[in-house]
Amino acid sequence: MSAPPKVAAKPAGAAKDSQCAEESGPPDSPAFILALDVGTTCVRSFVLDEQCEVRGSAVDAVELLNPQPGYFEIEPESLWRKIVGVITQAVKNAQLTPPDITCLTISTQRCTFLTWDHRSGEYYHNFITWKDLRADELVDQWNASWTKSSMNWFSYALFLLTRQSRFLAGSVLQLMNGQALLQKKARVELLDSWILHKLRTGSSRDKDLEHITDVTSSTATGLYDPFTLSWSPLISWLFGINSKILPRVVDNGYSGFGHVHPTAFGPDWANTEIPIAASLSDQTAAIWGSQCFQKNDVKVTMGTGAFLNLVTGDRCQAVISGMYPLVAWQFKKSTRQQGAVYCIEGASHDFGTVVTWAQSCELFDSPANTSDIAQSVPDTNDVFFMPAFSGLGPPVNDYRSASGFIGLTPSTTKAHMVRALLESIVFRLVQLIEAAEKETSQKLHMIRVDGGVSRNDFVCQFLADLSRLRVERAENAESSIMGATFMAGINHGIWRDVDDLKRFRKVERVFEPRPKEYETIANRMDKWSRTIARFSDWY
Repeated sequence: MSAPPKVAAKPAGAAKDSQCAEESGPPDSPAFILALDVGTTCVRSFVLDEQCEVRGSAVDAVELLNPQPGYFEIEPESLWRKIVGVITQAVKNAQLTPPDITCLTISTQRCTFLTWDHRSGEYYHNFITWKDLRADELVDQWNASWTKSSMNWFSYALFLLTRQSRFLAGSVLQLMNGQALLQKKARVELLDSWILHKLRTGSSRDKDLEHITDVTSSTATGLYDPFTLSWSPLISWLFGINSKILPRVVDNGYSGFGHVHPTAFGPDWANTEIPIAASLSDQTAAIWGSQCFQKNDVKVTMGTGAFLNLVTGDRCQAVISGMYPLVAWQFKKSTRQQGAVYCIEGASHDFGTVVTWAQSCELFDSPANTSDIAQSVPDTNDVFFMPAFSGLGPPVNDYRSASGFIGLTPSTTKAHMVRALLESIVFRLVQLIEAAEKETSQKLHMIRVDGGVSRNDFVCQFLADLSRLRVERAENAESSIMGATFMAGINHGIWRDVDDLKRFRKVERVFEPRPKEYETIANRMDKWSRTIARFSDWY
């Protein structure tokens, strides 16, 4: 594989050409970046200065609707009110006024979409989130169909003839429910494209405003082909989705994101013209926030779900284990050289969800206590837990698997159960790490962790011991906010390139693997792996 491009993937002079940089104030004026992060469980906004110090912040909970089992929705206008609320409150908490803001950047969850009539503002349905399972039956039918089987054999034949890796990926095509979009007589909005529309139109409802999404949001939908860097005509043909209702895909250095409309956030913002400097997905933001800029850099985000991303450089890596290739980020250098940097990703969708569920079952009072509880016993007393509320992802790929404890006895205590829960989510992570190493034929040496669960010392040390990798945890747990800020700062000309960002990476702790612990816990993982069959194909 050829060496990846310098991730000063944006050339040194690129910021000078951007619309944002042209509109910057005097070089000695203070810069304040307003960052918005819209996640699955909360909406957050931070104001950071040019030293990446947080000057103010605000957080609000996302109301996740569950109208039926397996349905996970967000009401769009309620979400927009929360977005406006945290943005305005963060600026107030920073003791600034709207005209003080230099630029805005957004980071969003992926594979969350709606359809609507943007002209009238009529929604055809709520946001359907990435956690939604309503299409599972259709997806199962498709995965077992003659059409998909024929595609697999055809793709594999093309791979043998051409040796182009994109056909190898096609030969093991599996569609997840996040890849199922139904056509309506309206346009499809991904979460980022909808937020961009709302930011740029305010109350004006400009009918001619460009319909755009960033490449790191589109790449996760399964409808975007990372090998050709375009919406896939094959997938669109199979599902009858007219690509005209999908947003146009733009790169992360796009100079046409425009400005926040003066009416978007209320009367205090009436005389402002704040540039939108960057839009990127939450996982790309976490990659940037963890400063994983080089080939074979790895980060693991431990939030509602766990996402492992391994940077593979300037070539798209075909994968067959259930992981998937994505565009990690892209800065177009010219029409002939697109400057895309790729990664492979694997996910365990029930990570923080397991901790939240266990707290609701009163296994502990606060997640902050779980590390001490787990370490209060030497092992799980042969109790194991299967974290599969959303099934088991790669490399198991059993989306009908059940969750549950196994091995309970009268001597089992809450501490044993809590430890089994935490061990189980690490077992799933190690499965992803081993799959990533196999897919890339690379031996990893260190992983950088972020997200709420990464603050758990037991989880991080257990991960280091079992993976035999160094686990690095930053002081600042807000990697998505930091990554969105970093990209906006480069686009806007506040910083020149990624080398300028290195001074902001502050490591709080490195968890070193303990060789003496490995054999014991590896045996536990082997036994846990054998229990997968007990929970398999339950639903």
